[in-house]
Parts: sequence; C-alpha cells; structure tokens
Amino acid sequence: MFGFTSKQLSGVAIFLFAIFIGVPLLIGLTGRWDFYFTLTSVALLAIASAGVWLTFYIGRINIGQGAFALIGAYVSAILVVKVGWSFWISLPAAGLFAALVAVLIGLPILRLRGVYFAMITLVLTQVVTLTALALPITNGAKGISNIPLPSGVSIFGIPLLPDFAGMENTKLAFYYTACILMIITYATLYRLVNSRLGHLCRSMQQNEELASSIGVNISYIRIVIFAISSFFGGIGGAMFGSIAQSVYPSSFQVADSVNFMLNCFLGGLGFVFGPMLGTLVLYFGWDLLFEFGKYQMLIYSTVLILIIRFLPNGLLSIRFGKGGDK
Repeated sequence: MFGFTSKQLSGVAIFLFAIFIGVPLLIGLTGRWDFYFTLTSVALLAIASAGVWLTFYIGRINIGQGAFALIGAYVSAILVVKVGWSFWISLPAAGLFAALVAVLIGLPILRLRGVYFAMITLVLTQVVTLTALALPITNGAKGISNIPLPSGVSIFGIPLLPDFAGMENTKLAFYYTACILMIITYATLYRLVNSRLGHLCRSMQQNEELASSIGVNISYIRIVIFAISSFFGGIGGAMFGSIAQSVYPSSFQVADSVNFMLNCFLGGLGFVFGPMLGTLVLYFGWDLLFEFGKYQMLIYSTVLILIIRFLPNGLLSIRFGKGGDK
C-alpha cells in the first residue's frame, strides 16, 4: 500500500490511532478544547509546507507559499459568500486556481536559475497582498468576513459530509477534517516521490544538465511540481479561511512563507514527512519560547542555527541518519 513496508505500516497505524483517537481522548480528559484549534492549525500549516518541500525536491527554493495560501483563502471565500457554492466544492477549486496561477507564474520564471526563482518567489506574497487590497471583489482592506461554516453534503438522501453549523463542537469537526486532508496530502506526496515522476525529480535535483541530456523535459516537470506545490498551499489557505470565517490581505504574510520553508529545513529536506514534524516542533517551540519575553527571538534564532549547523538533514536524521524519502 503506497509502497510502505510492514514496519512503516505499523508506524502509520500508530500515528492514525494517536491523532483520531488518542488526541481527542486526552483533550476530553484535560478539558483543553483550545488544543483542537492549535493542532488543526499545525495540520494545515503542514499541508502548505508539504508543497514547499516538493519544490525543494526539484532543487528550487520556494519562499512564496504564503501567496498561494492567501489566493486559496480568497477564492474559497468568494465562491462561498458571493457565488453561493458549497465550501466542499470551493476547496478543490481554490487549490486548482492556486495551481493555475502557479503555472502562469512558473512558465517564465522556472526557466531561470534557482537563485533568481527564489528571489522572485520572495515577493509573491506581498504582490498577492497588494492585489487583495486593490481588487473590489476582495473588499480591499475590509476583507471577506462572515464566511458560513461548511454545509452538509448528501447524495440521494445519504449524508456524506456533516453540516458544521448544526454541530455542537465545530473545533473537533475542523480538527478531523484538517487531519484527513493532511494524511491525504502526505500519502500523495509519498506516492509521488516514489513514482516515475519522483525519480525524474530526483535526477533533476542531482544534475539538471545530465537529466536533460537523457531526454528529461526539465521545464515541464518544474511547472507540474510547482503547480502541485501551490495546490497544497491553496487547500491549506482555504481551510484556514473557513475556520476563521474570514480572510484579510494580512491573513498570510511574508513571514508565513519563510516559516513554511523553515518547517522543511527543521524536519529534514531528505524526508517526505519532514515538513510535518518541522511544523509541529516549530509551532509549539515558538509558543513555549513566549515565556522568555524579549529573549524569545534570540533563543529561537540560536536554536535554529544550531539545528541547521549540527543537524543539516533535519530532526528526522537523528532517527534515520542521512536517509531520504522516508
């Protein structure tokens, strides 16, 4: 299944048990319902970070994922509030629109060398923010608020998805939804990396000239990967907008794009599930350092530098060594 070994399947089973049964039980026992929102945020950030990791996989640094998360949030909000679509239909539409924008942007800039691509993606988030401020359909600085909760979906009277508005605990519903999306994202990512396309991406990462000499269409693969990466960003952003029931030009900023990249470094660029671990550690680590007040940023920066210096392959390299694609 997805190329997993029996040992890996056991690990997956434990992971699924923990997030779908263990976490809700612990939260129920402690009464810390706010942790649902926290863990939901971690899951959605991990989805967006998975896209950034994928661009790293083809040897490109993507510092613009916040732009596609913002695009996804606005597209979903507009379709739900102004067009009247169901959120569940707007969700993939938001991802696809973000992917389309990525293709239009990627066609010219993905032909550039990696450093130029990174520099251009660095300004993407700010460009999308300014666009959201200027367009009438996005309501400018006012943003889009009062986004309705996801409605139920049924076929022939058989309920497939619940109506969130009629639920007592929407935090739990969003938590489960975000976790399911995260699992689908990383299962897809794992399958892609271990597919023929993934092997071609790996050859590009090692030597693009050599890959091109054996007939690999480098430009085409770059655009496809960048589109998939942005699709993940759009999905994550759309879910954030639904949870907050609002979206503003400042919902995702350049700092978020940088953090998506740091999640990949922290977890491990050589590991498919690195961004997931990196997101979890970075999110909770930042909150824990809040207790140190004005020294928070100093300690945070020092710890990151030490990790990059002594664990260049990320935290997962402690368990798997140099490893890769695990």
